[in-house]
Amino acid sequence: MNENWLKDDMIRLRAPEPEDLELMYAMENDTSLWSVGNATLPYSRYTLREYLEQSRQDLITERQARFVIEIENGECAGMIDIADYDPINGRAEVCIGILGAFRGKGIATRALQLLCGYAGGRLHLHQLYAYVPAWNEASKRIFEKNGFVSSATLIDWLREKDGYSDVVVMQKRLE
Repeated sequence: MNENWLKDDMIRLRAPEPEDLELMYAMENDTSLWSVGNATLPYSRYTLREYLEQSRQDLITERQARFVIEIENGECAGMIDIADYDPINGRAEVCIGILGAFRGKGIATRALQLLCGYAGGRLHLHQLYAYVPAWNEASKRIFEKNGFVSSATLIDWLREKDGYSDVVVMQKRLE
């Protein structure tokens, strides 16, 4: 039995703490990430503090779980989320955000590997999926390294500064 679902020798995935307010503030207000999500306005520290205080990190009732990606020296490199949790059909969306200074170091790949093991082995999910902008080759590679395959392309799915861009739906069966 795997007792270390959420950690390996390089990183660990942990629940957000009140001390992670600045990490969340930086990530949620990084406008370069807004095109891949649904953000339209910046979040205040007050709003994020309330979220941290009120979130029970209960996957069943909140239909989501957020994890801080912490590297071996205790620094926070980003976040990885399970969203749109659907226990009836055994699936959930996965979202990853890595702070700029930590990109390109294999952290996202390892975090996704841990999350897949946890989602399949502990949560007994049948599959995970992600929406990846078609232009984001680095993200596509992270998901492909973890066994995700492209299953569809959503045309003109994201509105960007210069028009619309496509999104690739990537899926992985966990069983």
